[in-house]
Amino acid sequence: MTTIQDINFSNKKALIRVDFNVPLNDEFKVTDATRIEAAKPTIIKILEDGGSCVLMSHLGRPKGVQDEFSLRHIISKVSEVIGVECKFVNNCIGADAEEAIANLQDGEILLLENLRFHEEEKKGDKAFAEQLAKLGDIYVNDAFGTAHRAHASTAVIAEFFEGNKCFGNLLAKEIESIDKVMKTGEKPVTAILGGAKVSSKITIIENILDKVDHIIVGGGMTFTFIKALGGEIGNSLVEDDYLDLAKSILKQAEEKGVQIHLPEDALIADAFSNDANTQVVDTTKIPDGWMGLDVGEATNKKFADVLANSKTILWNGPLGVFELENFSKGTIALGNAIASATNNGAFSLVGGGDSVAAAKQFGFTDKVSYVSTGGGAMLESLEGKTLPGIAAILA
Repeated sequence: MTTIQDINFSNKKALIRVDFNVPLNDEFKVTDATRIEAAKPTIIKILEDGGSCVLMSHLGRPKGVQDEFSLRHIISKVSEVIGVECKFVNNCIGADAEEAIANLQDGEILLLENLRFHEEEKKGDKAFAEQLAKLGDIYVNDAFGTAHRAHASTAVIAEFFEGNKCFGNLLAKEIESIDKVMKTGEKPVTAILGGAKVSSKITIIENILDKVDHIIVGGGMTFTFIKALGGEIGNSLVEDDYLDLAKSILKQAEEKGVQIHLPEDALIADAFSNDANTQVVDTTKIPDGWMGLDVGEATNKKFADVLANSKTILWNGPLGVFELENFSKGTIALGNAIASATNNGAFSLVGGGDSVAAAKQFGFTDKVSYVSTGGGAMLESLEGKTLPGIAAILA
């Protein structure tokens, strides 16, 4: 795996695919610069080598050219985070872009306009990729968040950089972190799979059964398993079409020696509301008219014990409706247990939108080993799929 650490960028223009698809407020100010901060080590390494950086990214889902999705809105934030003034050009191909590149000096940074202003980007158009390729000497992919897309700037463009393409620091870390869980992780390996539906996690579960020792199940998907085992789940979320599959997963796990841990108790409510009446009951005995929205203390202790004895941990999904304060305690307890295990030497990877959001909200990002920057890409990696953006660099 060739990374930027293997290359000297002196007097070279690095064309870097970054993921600067950051949230903006009504005044077009960046409200979360995590993705920009994540790209900083790659950019700084290239500048310190004596090279220059040409950054390309998408922002949102524009239909043609729309000013609200212009990357010019984030220039000041990029300059602030990187600590170097970032230049901007109002297109990503053509004469304006090529002139701006020609004038770019070593030690400078240039951000191209939104790639998705051109529909050819998402189509993976080869001619468009070739035009982009003119803008750099070496291609660096550092955008894990789009690595699962076969777009012009993430997959097709690499064809034009034979022998001059590599992974940035961020993408290399993502690959290494997933490999630690899926291939090289010290045992016991524990995967925490939460979220609303079993159906959205089936492929992941089936793919990781041969790779993990424990699976902790949480969130709404709990109740499909509980009902499949004959439990009473009241009005809790359930996928009746997947009851047989849930039984099959439990049987496969048993045959492979994988322990599946289901919540023992649930914090239930009589409405989906932070102000609802609540009580804690056995997860198999939820009365009609009530629904499980979080786990109880017995479950918190049970899961903490499993994690304390784990050496490699994947966290993908919350245990309850953490967006509602009264149903966030299980997810917070889980985060504390993962943080404690990490502090004691375990490797922990947090990936997937909701679990990353929970880790940020409750202050766990600095207490785990790695927080993934790509939701969809992370899920497809866990499903065992080959990501086009990664395959293009390895080809």
